[in-house]
Amino acid sequence: MTKIALFGATGTIGTRVLHEALRRGHEVTAVVRDPAKLPDSGTGTGTGNGSGGGGGGGGGAATVVRGDVLDPASVAAAVAGHDVVVSAFGPGSGDPGVLVTAAKSLIGGVRSLGGDAPAPRVVVVGGAGSLRTPGGPLVWDQAGIPAPVLALMHAHGDALDFLRTVPVEEVRWTCLSPAAQIAPGERTGTYRLGLDGLVVDDEGRSRISTEDFAVALVDEIERDAHAGRRFTVAH
Repeated sequence: MTKIALFGATGTIGTRVLHEALRRGHEVTAVVRDPAKLPDSGTGTGTGNGSGGGGGGGGGAATVVRGDVLDPASVAAAVAGHDVVVSAFGPGSGDPGVLVTAAKSLIGGVRSLGGDAPAPRVVVVGGAGSLRTPGGPLVWDQAGIPAPVLALMHAHGDALDFLRTVPVEEVRWTCLSPAAQIAPGERTGTYRLGLDGLVVDDEGRSRISTEDFAVALVDEIERDAHAGRRFTVAH
C-alpha cells in the first residue's frame, strides 16, 4: 500500500485517479480547498493527514483534508508522511499561469520537509501541447487551436520546463501528459506509452479515456518508471 496525497481530487482526472488508487488498495489523502465539493467516493473527511472513512473498490483507505496547492506551506503540511504527491490540479476558467505557480509550490513544499524519512515523489498531470506530432511540429504549433486552449497548453509547457530544472536527486518528479484527446469513457486497463512524442493509432488519432489515463498514472505510482522526465499515454 502506498500513501498518496492527491491535489485536484474534485476534477475530472483527479476523481478518476482517486477511485483507481482506492480500488488498488492504496491510502489516499485528497487535499482540497473545500471538502464539501468532493463527490461521494467513499472517502471520510478530516482536518489532518492519515486514513479516514471506508475505502473503495479494492479496499483502499481515503480521507479528505483542506489544503492549497498554490501555497508551499500548505503543501508541506498536507504531504508530510506520504510516499507520493499527485497533482491533478487545473485552473478551470481562471488564469492558466497558475499551473506554473502550482508546480513551484509543490516542489517548494516537498523540498521544505525535514526529517530522516525520504521526501515523497511528485507526479504531475501535464498537457499534450508540448508533445511532438509524428509530422514533426509540436501539438501547439498546429493551426486552428483556439486562443484559450493554446494559452492552457503553453502554461502546461511552462510548468514542465520548470520541473525539468529540478534535480531528480532533490525531488523525484514525473510528469504525465495525456493524449491529444482525453475524455471520460471506458476503463479498459490498457494503453500505449510514449515519451515526448504524441502517441497515435493507425488512423493518426491520439485519444485516451480519463479512466485509462488514471490507470497509467497509478501504474506510474506503483512502478516509478519515469523519474525526472515526462511521458505520455494513449490507446
